[in-house]
Amino acid sequence: MNVSPSKENMLKKIRKALSHSTPLPFPQSEGNQSIFHPLEQEAEVEFAEQFTKLQGKFIYCINQQELAFQLSSLIKKQDWQKVFCVEEKLIEPISSQFSDRIVKTDLAGCDVSITGCEYLVARTGSIVLSSAQASGRTASVYAPIHICIAYTNQLVYDIKDALKAAKEKYGAHMPSMLTFATGPSRTADIEKTLVVGVHGPKEVFLFLVEA
Repeated sequence: MNVSPSKENMLKKIRKALSHSTPLPFPQSEGNQSIFHPLEQEAEVEFAEQFTKLQGKFIYCINQQELAFQLSSLIKKQDWQKVFCVEEKLIEPISSQFSDRIVKTDLAGCDVSITGCEYLVARTGSIVLSSAQASGRTASVYAPIHICIAYTNQLVYDIKDALKAAKEKYGAHMPSMLTFATGPSRTADIEKTLVVGVHGPKEVFLFLVEA
C-alpha cells in the first residue's frame, strides 16, 4: 500500500508525539477529588434551591404526619380523581382518605402518579430512579404529573455519589436502568421555543420527609 508523502509526514508527527508523554496541564483535576466545590449549606437546602430553579415544586415535611396533611391537601386542591401508585408504603398515610381515588392500573388514564426514588442529588436537583423500584420504568414519566416522595437519608451530594451508593446497594445485581430526572420534561426542539411537558411530566412535585 502506497502512502502519500504528506500522509507519511503526518504519521511521523503522530508517532513522535506519542513517544513522549505530555504533562497534564491541570494535574490537580485528576484523581478521585470532585471538581465541584463542597457544599456550603445543608444538602436539603441545596437540593431545594436547585430543584426549584428547574421548575420543580418542593415540599418539606418534618414527619409522616405532615406528609399526610400536605399530600392530601394537594390532592384535594388539584381535584385529582385518579392517583396512580403501586408502592403501598408511600400512600399508607392517605390510603383510607382517598381509597376511591388511588389506582394501581390504568397509568395512561391517571391524573398523577406517585413514586419513591433511589436518591436525590443535591448539586443538580436531580431525582434518581431505577427499574428496581416497584413502580417500574414508566410511572415517573408517563403520567402528566409526577409526585416523588423521598427522605433526607436519600440525599447525596453529586451524581458519582449516587452511582457509588447504587453499586453498594445492589452489588452484582444492578438495575437494568438508572434515570436522573431533573425537573419537568423540557425541550426547545420546536422552533427553538422552550416547551414543558412534551416528553414527560409537565409538573414534578418532590415531598422531602425528615428521616
